[in-house]
Amino acid sequence: MKTIGFIGGISWESTVEYYRIINQEVNKRLGGTHSAKIIMYSFDFDEIDQRNKRGDFEGIGHRLVEEALKLENTGAELLILGANTAHWWANEIQNAINIPLVHIADATGKAIQSAGIKDLLLLGTKYTMEEDFMKGKFKMDYGLNIHVPEQEQREKISRIIFDELIVGKFLEPSKQYILEIIESFPGISGVILGCTELPLIVKKNDIDIPLFNTTELHALAVVDAALK
Repeated sequence: MKTIGFIGGISWESTVEYYRIINQEVNKRLGGTHSAKIIMYSFDFDEIDQRNKRGDFEGIGHRLVEEALKLENTGAELLILGANTAHWWANEIQNAINIPLVHIADATGKAIQSAGIKDLLLLGTKYTMEEDFMKGKFKMDYGLNIHVPEQEQREKISRIIFDELIVGKFLEPSKQYILEIIESFPGISGVILGCTELPLIVKKNDIDIPLFNTTELHALAVVDAALK
């Protein structure tokens, strides 16, 4: 079993889910008393939040690279970033380290391809919905047609994530708002929960079309890599 380097705390709410899924899956596959070998750096999310509010995106990337290098030097044999938005800096991080980074879009894209779906709604932070680091990879590497909500809806979804989900507030009106967007969106055959906090509030049985939980898919992909 390879040792997983895990950058978490972005936020700790979803980091808990990663840790649970990874360890449960390792035990499921290996049996007995087995669990995953993990070296984790968990950010104080306030550091990321303050840099984000200042527009210091270069500084966020620098800190992610810094902690990735520490994990590698401590003995990690592969790396996972426990957040979709953190993958904005995935290429920068991969170029700085000598161990493979298990990319969340690859884990998700492969699952979507296996389901035979092409047109999907992507939900996440405004950065994930508006920038190209996820949408572009889905399109170029997996041939997917990715749709996102209107600007006002993107802003509100992002506020729900940063103001509520990250601090453990799972409010029914916010859930209903997201579900209404999904239900009213034309021409889609699946939904990508492209924020690792969104699966804490939106579940598969809430909608009638396939829902792709990036947290779960990413966690399972890193187990595949660790046990290969």
